[in-house]
Amino acid sequence: MADLTGRVALVTGGARSIGAAIAYGLAARGAAVVVGDLVDSENHPSIRLDVADEESVRLAIASVIGEHGRLDIVVNNAGIMFETPIDEQDLAGWNRMLAINLTGPMLVSREAAPHLAAHGVGSIINIGSLEGDACNPSHAAYAATKAGVHGLTRATAIDLGPSGVRCNAIAPGWIDTPLNANYVDNHPDRDTIIDQLALLHPVGRVGAPDDVADVACWLAGDESRFVTGQIITVDGGRTVRPSLPPSLA
Repeated sequence: MADLTGRVALVTGGARSIGAAIAYGLAARGAAVVVGDLVDSENHPSIRLDVADEESVRLAIASVIGEHGRLDIVVNNAGIMFETPIDEQDLAGWNRMLAINLTGPMLVSREAAPHLAAHGVGSIINIGSLEGDACNPSHAAYAATKAGVHGLTRATAIDLGPSGVRCNAIAPGWIDTPLNANYVDNHPDRDTIIDQLALLHPVGRVGAPDDVADVACWLAGDESRFVTGQIITVDGGRTVRPSLPPSLA
């Protein structure tokens, strides 16, 4: 396990699901963790943070610095997802997705940058998606924002690298989150769906939030000190298996 003792981390959207698992993992490795979210974390100090609001971001970063005196790790995890076909997509929904999923990470990274550079160990970890490179039906807005997160990750790594700040992204595959579990549980053929989802993955199962959290913790620590500008896929091998018709799978 990476030793993050003495470091301070901000996890946006860290009150639930993948964000909560990342916050727990960072704390377990010694980091002082602050969760920035619209709801309070049950396990870590929380500050109210609307990543789409510039002033909210500024105040949140100032609060972390005021309380801890430093900021070493930023995890840009906050995000939303909805399903709308491109020919039905309204501008208000598009702009909301863009503001939270893409503008939010930019604002948080921008405001955190000078503090991350102060001690030479700064690490930004963006949560992207497989849909930054591929797309499910009715996910035009979501896929566009996640592709943007991947591009933002590379650009941030280039711009902040000279100051000693690294930036990487994690692209999770199917993770067993409450959102995905609800989708599966409400399907009329739930057991078949669970079996078929497992078969998509060479490792024989879908992912868990801890699978993402462990990679995030590695990216936060010194073991990944020469890794920056990378999009790390965490999908149990799903994307390296070419699709086959059911009769041949």
